Amino acid sequence: MESNTSIPLCVDLDGTIIRSDLLIESFLLLIKSKPFYLFYLPLWLYKGKAYLKEQIAARVDLDASLLPYQHELIKFLKEEESAGRTLYLVTAAHESLAKKISKQLGFFKEVFATSGSTNLAGQKKLSILLKKFGEKGFDYVGNSSDDLIVWKHSRHSILVNPDIGIQKKAKKLSTIENTFEDKESFFSNFLSAIRIHQWLKNLLLFAPLLAAHITIDFFVVFKAVSAFIAFGLCASSVYILNDLLDLKSDRQHPNKRNRVFAAGKMPIKYGILLAPSLFVFSIILSLLSSPLSFLSVLLTYYALTLLYSFWARNRVIVDVLFLAILYTMRILAGSAAFQILPSFWLLAFSMFIFLSLALVKRYSEISIMKRIQGTSISGRSYIPSDLPILQSLGTASGYISVLVLALYINSREVNLLYNTPQILWLICPLLLFWISWVWIKSHRGEMTDDPVLFAIKDKVSRIVFALTATVIYTASWF
Repeated sequence: MESNTSIPLCVDLDGTIIRSDLLIESFLLLIKSKPFYLFYLPLWLYKGKAYLKEQIAARVDLDASLLPYQHELIKFLKEEESAGRTLYLVTAAHESLAKKISKQLGFFKEVFATSGSTNLAGQKKLSILLKKFGEKGFDYVGNSSDDLIVWKHSRHSILVNPDIGIQKKAKKLSTIENTFEDKESFFSNFLSAIRIHQWLKNLLLFAPLLAAHITIDFFVVFKAVSAFIAFGLCASSVYILNDLLDLKSDRQHPNKRNRVFAAGKMPIKYGILLAPSLFVFSIILSLLSSPLSFLSVLLTYYALTLLYSFWARNRVIVDVLFLAILYTMRILAGSAAFQILPSFWLLAFSMFIFLSLALVKRYSEISIMKRIQGTSISGRSYIPSDLPILQSLGTASGYISVLVLALYINSREVNLLYNTPQILWLICPLLLFWISWVWIKSHRGEMTDDPVLFAIKDKVSRIVFALTATVIYTASWF
């Protein structure tokens, strides 16, 4: 009986060594930097999958060090190589990309991959292995149904996070030597992918309703819930799209690298399907339950987020202005859903306070990346020396929002809505304190990458919000 070390070990790449798919990864890199290449894809694919892979690979710069590797498998492969076993990388990925990964890992003797007009998948992969090693002359590591044809002719099989039903089928074809499984709950990954916690931002839809003191009834509640869900689905579609386009920069961030697509916890192809599906569902729901004006705002929000994803996010200052506008769009969506004319005071206050929060978000992000990357910030157009000016702009914008609030409290409209409007002046020092608190936390590096979620979790912020709500209630009823 031959020992394992005398039998070559052939290893698949996509979904096996890495928790991702190189073709999709390189495709996303390409369309993020040069979206017009989307129109070339049908022509490239018409000439064959190998040609498609070659054209995409030639136009992207993939950083092999940032990919989500299967660390337990890598550890096992290193041990096998140290024991004297010969390892081969055998993949349908393009040769140029596969060689980058082989160089990064450093333990493969040779790489067999897609090149020229040959897409090394299925039968073609099997043919090259049989030609090189002969029937049952190799062991093979894989993960999907595409690998079944190879396992049928291998001596032993090793499975890595196999697709549903694959383990049972592989067992009938070959002796399973080992299985590496560390899949997490699909449902929890799905909730993380759509960022269900970010839906708390959509509570801003109710701001026009509260500001106008509209009486709550069943019909209003129905419209509110429908609009909230529709906007949430639309926003989740955008979050997924941004995560897919930001894989490289997210993997360099200490927190964002744990996002489901960046970490490979969920296949990228699921994200490509989810993003448009959630958007379509949001449109259907808004058509069924909300005025057309709400749909118009929803579509405008989506268009602006696309513009942000492909252009504005890498433009100094423009990116934070877009973020402030996107926050304010939630208030406009609420006005449209409840058919309330948006207040000038509410919109003015929103723009300044949200610009301050957008600057907090960017300031905190750059501060974190400065500690990791030093003098350059990957994926952003800012440099570390921009931090003081961002802080100045952010605090100024926040304080201006308090000035807008003060002018509103002194306006004629307030007397019609509140019994004792003078009490509302207490909100100004509370808001001044909170804005200062948020910026101090940011300066200390204690701010998460999203100030809205920070405010919800932060004990001091919750106390300030509770006191503010008490002041508004008192001014309304006493």
